[in-house]
Amino acid sequence: MTQSNLLLIEDNKGVRKLTLNRPESLNATNSALLDAVTTALQESTVRTDIGCVVITGQGRAFTAGTDLGELADPPVFNDGKRHGFEVFIETVESFNKPLIAAVNGMAVGIGVTLLPHCDLVLVAESARFKTPFVSLGVTAEAGSTFLLPQTIGMQETAHLLYTASWIDADKAVEIGLAYKQCSDATLIDEALALAQQIAAQPVESLIATKQLLLDARLGDVRAARAREIPTFANLVGGPANREAIAAFKEKRQANFNKL
Repeated sequence: MTQSNLLLIEDNKGVRKLTLNRPESLNATNSALLDAVTTALQESTVRTDIGCVVITGQGRAFTAGTDLGELADPPVFNDGKRHGFEVFIETVESFNKPLIAAVNGMAVGIGVTLLPHCDLVLVAESARFKTPFVSLGVTAEAGSTFLLPQTIGMQETAHLLYTASWIDADKAVEIGLAYKQCSDATLIDEALALAQQIAAQPVESLIATKQLLLDARLGDVRAARAREIPTFANLVGGPANREAIAAFKEKRQANFNKL
């Protein structure tokens, strides 16, 4: 196992397991963590001994979403440079091998919008899902305005995005956000067993098949992101976003009526 402060990497039987390792922050994603995942995925694309990748989280959360410390800093999104999130999403959306998410607990924001980019999603019984973008005064990202309706349907997407409500593991499987629910105790073992079954196939055939699946949607995903990015950037640092983050820090209900 390769271990860093932010990401644990384990290669075994043709499978690379990536574990987000900021449990004290519920695996909230900052640029450094996303850069680490991006590098690990990019390495996997050229490794002929890796046929499948599993991504999961350390502790009780898959990921609590974007680190609000970075979200509150408009230059992160308006400096004209490529940063962690942008490069991460570009890597995920075109990743050339099967990608499995093993959602071990809370999944918020990118913890949800990442899932339609994955080929298979397994969830623990305790997993909970939330897309809080509108409630934070921003909007959806990661191509989710295309991928979520394609995956779970328009009305389920509208409910998730407009209400910022929690859904549980049962609901995630019911609407097609996840493939299978597992017990908390067996989630990782089941995800790795499935990944090993996939990785046992010829890697050239896996790559060719994944590419055909990507070709059917990649243009639409990129077009969705091209629409989302300027809209998101325009809203970051705005009155609603500032109020939402202040309310979060002050542990109170946001009041958007005064804006």
